[in-house]
Amino acid sequence: MFRQFDVQKAIQAAGELLRFERNRMSYIRLLKLLYIADRDALRESGMPLLGSRAVAMDHGPLHSDVYNLVKGIHENTAMWSRFFSTIGYKVEATDQPDNGLLSPYEIKKLREVSEKYAPFSDVEICDQMTHTFNEWIKNYQPGTSRPIQLEDIVDAVGRAGDKQSILDDLTELEEFDKLMSEV
Repeated sequence: MFRQFDVQKAIQAAGELLRFERNRMSYIRLLKLLYIADRDALRESGMPLLGSRAVAMDHGPLHSDVYNLVKGIHENTAMWSRFFSTIGYKVEATDQPDNGLLSPYEIKKLREVSEKYAPFSDVEICDQMTHTFNEWIKNYQPGTSRPIQLEDIVDAVGRAGDKQSILDDLTELEEFDKLMSEV
């Protein structure tokens, strides 16, 4: 169970990370930093930053919706492509999205993650650091893209004690999102 994917918020979060990195980085780095920021936000606030569906893949966990945007196979690729282009294994910001959907906390979290992981190579982030995440360890099978349940992430970040409250809050938000999308 995850909140409905908000492509505009994902674009804004990616734009913030790319801005911190001079508007260009490997797409694997972008995917990992977004995942780590989302995970940190869940640990600290009880709410994920993006809430997109997570998957366990060979190079660690990531948000499947954002990965599909980067690859150009998501239903909202045209919206993504207004701001970013993928050239080989790099994502480049071609236009800077605004950040009005991101709270000051979320912008700060993205900056913190960017700064914290700046000294590390993509390989170190992917194959060493994210491979220590318990939710990835629990769900990973070589050569696959297996879903990671939100409950596994909540447990892994140390929020098992208030897991039900977090899940209830997210269920309410998901219902609200569905109601608002029908208006």
